Amino acid sequence: MTAGSGRDPTASPSAARRIVGIDPGTLVTGWGVIEAAGSHLTHLAHGIIATSGTVGQGARLVRIYRGIREVIESYQPQGMSLEKVFFARNAQSALKLGQARGVALLAGAENNLEIFEYSTNEIKSAVVGYGHATKAQMQAMVATLLAVSENMVADAADALAAAICHHHRQSFQSRILQALPDCSPASHRGS
Repeated sequence: MTAGSGRDPTASPSAARRIVGIDPGTLVTGWGVIEAAGSHLTHLAHGIIATSGTVGQGARLVRIYRGIREVIESYQPQGMSLEKVFFARNAQSALKLGQARGVALLAGAENNLEIFEYSTNEIKSAVVGYGHATKAQMQAMVATLLAVSENMVADAADALAAAICHHHRQSFQSRILQALPDCSPASHRGS
């Protein structure tokens, strides 16, 4: 399995929903799995998929794809959350990052996961409450929210942050829908 740490992948309450967060990169791809039951979040595992800059891009992409597939098979998430990419330092970096995102999306799609994408600012706002939070602030808040005491590499923390962001977004949308009056045609019959 890819380098990581966490709990037993088979332990799961029945109403819980598992989400895998991915922070794609061609040299280091972060991953993190959380379980959400109501408003309670549980850290299941996190880690990185490291590749070598001395091998070709194709070999790196195969390593990333296989590593993500292995995480999915081990933890059986229902959804995948990852960061949208809006810019990169140069065209070459953007292309390589897009390829890493592509293999992550492929691994999720092949395993029938619901796939959700969020901007960097959305993820930072959902986790820290501030869209321009620093890496250190993100790592500290992820560790606090998930009660993780061990040090996390930034890539794994970013992946967990993407998963947390999705849970918060889903919870918020669910509360809004529950608060709306029933506007279905059936609810207005006989009025």
